[in-house]
Amino acid sequence: MATKRDYYEVLGIERGATEKEIKKAFRAMAREIHPDVNADDPEAESKFKEVAEAYEVLLNPDTRATYDQYGHDGLKRGGFQDFSQFSFEDIIRTFFGNGIFGEDLFGMGRRGPARGADLATAVEISLSEAAAGVKREVELDTVVECEPCGGSGSAPGTERKTCANCGGAGQVRTVSRTPFGQFMSTGACRACGGQGSIVETPCEDCNGQGRVRAQKTIEVEIPAGIATGQSLRLTGRGGAGDQGAPSGDLFVEITVAEDEQLARDGDDLIHHLALTMFDAALGARVTIPTLEGDEELEIKPGVQPGEVVSLKARGMPLLRGRGRGDLRIIIDVLVPRNLTDEQRQLLSELSESVAEKQYGRQQGIFKKLRAAFH
Repeated sequence: MATKRDYYEVLGIERGATEKEIKKAFRAMAREIHPDVNADDPEAESKFKEVAEAYEVLLNPDTRATYDQYGHDGLKRGGFQDFSQFSFEDIIRTFFGNGIFGEDLFGMGRRGPARGADLATAVEISLSEAAAGVKREVELDTVVECEPCGGSGSAPGTERKTCANCGGAGQVRTVSRTPFGQFMSTGACRACGGQGSIVETPCEDCNGQGRVRAQKTIEVEIPAGIATGQSLRLTGRGGAGDQGAPSGDLFVEITVAEDEQLARDGDDLIHHLALTMFDAALGARVTIPTLEGDEELEIKPGVQPGEVVSLKARGMPLLRGRGRGDLRIIIDVLVPRNLTDEQRQLLSELSESVAEKQYGRQQGIFKKLRAAFH
């Protein structure tokens, strides 16, 4: 027979731990090593029994005093039984099913009217809509409150009857007899499902459920500045819950469609401006797209490929704050192909004048080139 570990070590507590600390350590350990959570561990059940046994001994002042003075041998002489003799189901029922905590291991023991289901949907908007904010309607196939009975489940003109089993409380106390003694716990009334009342004359439309499946239209207000991948949570706009329980939530995932002329980089916008080599050299007045529409922009002479012209506060609005990002104009210089003889001759002359730093001549040749290429 394997040597038993020290119970304090099993729960990871000090020998002077209080009752509250023992309970806290036990719940944390039980959640971590529960066999349902560790299905791949063949020793999970035995580990769980070890923790339950340590808890049973240390929580009881008498058995704890015996253990502190005489160890495991003292417990044997006192008639304390090894938990390994009992089934896992007995232990679960003792501590969690109708256990001393009044709820099961994962906090679901006191079940009552069920909350409605959470729903999810997706909406695609344009860049301009993301910049200004927009309202959209979404269609959902979900569970809604039955209109004829108002969600009560009872036929119109009738009422639900107070549950005789729980007296309308929705909760009942039960006493469990286990190998370790009697335990009293509180849980949801099975007769009424924790609702405190029952349906005597069911509504024909929902068969007494108080809910029906239907199409529902919901208006979603999308704030300015939202980006692809971000979601909105609409509290209480999901599926209807049981009578007395809240509805679930609706999660709306947003996708912002790509714009042909404006790319997004965080809160900034980017536009690639294509210039001929002549406009780049001589300067030009060009039209650029913005969120507010097309605008004219003066390009200074001598702008270089890849140079960025920034327009402050002309980008996207900040989603969680004031202000806007920038609009960045990136210069792309186009180099001509398939030159005519005249164009080739003019470019040769330009190359010579640049090498000789004949600026006046360069200006004249550029003007001729611009005319030749247009």
